[in-house]
Amino acid sequence: MNPLAKQLNETIEKENAYVYEMLSSLGKQIYFPKVGILSQSAEAKTKAGKYNATIGTAIEKGQPMHLKVIQDTLSAYDPKDLYEYAPPAGKPGLRTAWRKKMLDENPSLSNKTFGNPIVTNALTHGLSIAADLFVEAGDRVIIPDKNWENYELTFGIRRGAEIVTYPLYNEDNTFNSAGLREQLLAQKDKGKAFVVLNFPNNPTGYTPGAEEGRQIVAVIREAAEAGINVVAVTDDAYFALFFENSLQESLFGQLADLHDRVLAVKVDGATKEEYVWGFRVGFITYASKNEALLSALEQKTLGIIRATISSCSHPSQTFVLHALNSPEFNAQKQEKFEIMKGRANKVKALLDSGKYGDSWDYYPFNSGYFMCLKLKTVDAEALRQRLLEVYGVGTIALSETDLRVAFSCIDEENIEELFDLVYQGVRDLETVSAK
Repeated sequence: MNPLAKQLNETIEKENAYVYEMLSSLGKQIYFPKVGILSQSAEAKTKAGKYNATIGTAIEKGQPMHLKVIQDTLSAYDPKDLYEYAPPAGKPGLRTAWRKKMLDENPSLSNKTFGNPIVTNALTHGLSIAADLFVEAGDRVIIPDKNWENYELTFGIRRGAEIVTYPLYNEDNTFNSAGLREQLLAQKDKGKAFVVLNFPNNPTGYTPGAEEGRQIVAVIREAAEAGINVVAVTDDAYFALFFENSLQESLFGQLADLHDRVLAVKVDGATKEEYVWGFRVGFITYASKNEALLSALEQKTLGIIRATISSCSHPSQTFVLHALNSPEFNAQKQEKFEIMKGRANKVKALLDSGKYGDSWDYYPFNSGYFMCLKLKTVDAEALRQRLLEVYGVGTIALSETDLRVAFSCIDEENIEELFDLVYQGVRDLETVSAK
């Protein structure tokens, strides 16, 4: 084992042996090189005042070399903020700005100790980093039965984990904390559990209420007190898109100092929150009372980044940082929020009108980009195909009964026509079935 990896492991084990036990074999072996091209280049950047011949970028007249055909479209930005490699952890200014945003939007973090957000290539990359560091083949990853299908690839296929599910909703159509508890306590034999909490939920658009949130935290604390090491990851992809009286903060704040056996990990980003899907700017953040532990986890995270993508897109980070620092940012973001909320409210009003009640129910939703219909009479995949081929309408079939509709991409004035067409598709299939 590399001496740097060994040193990081010793620090983690000394500061919190439970977190050390959570590490995968890759997590234990990974480290960020302190002696090598990056470290020598960083040293040269501060001391090589005459000629800096270290890093693999091209310089021309003191600026990063670039093509005019590209720079002409980006003339508002200094070439140094576009073409050079960004640091593996991300632009320092962006990390600081995102941390401030986290504190502003999550008051429960105000008295908690947590690390500086590390820039990732959007949220999938952040989840993948968490998987690499903490998921070993045979470990159990706990997610609700209604989940983002990429979890299977990220945790199951890539890392060999066993995916364990529980029903998202209970009999009262609220979050099924009892189901989460059952699956968590079932890991007593393993001594370890990796839990993903995705709110607003993809695909249902559901966020628990405050009391449900407290129940989730209590269940995780109970598992820790039972001797189970819990990696609790909040997948906050759709954070802040809360349209009703639900949790308004990430559970990361309540989990941050919950128990020594709980490691809280926040994965979030500008992707959905700031409507910049193609920019691929995300963050991963760890919580711990111990600064040395946070530093060691950051170094291991940088090792994963260095070994996979080296660093994230510099232009994208520059664009997001510019937006966060703009005096117009909050007003423009609120404007888009109101549009999204209007669409969600329109969908709910239509579904509550009784107009389609003979064809489907719907799962509770109050946030995010999506909602799910629970079909009563036809197969979801058959309906999906009918809608696509006959009416030019795209939806997502998740199971025999569940059909996901993304209201995020439908203008409010078109929402009723959309659901009318879905309803007509159901009627078509019922007619065919009756013949």
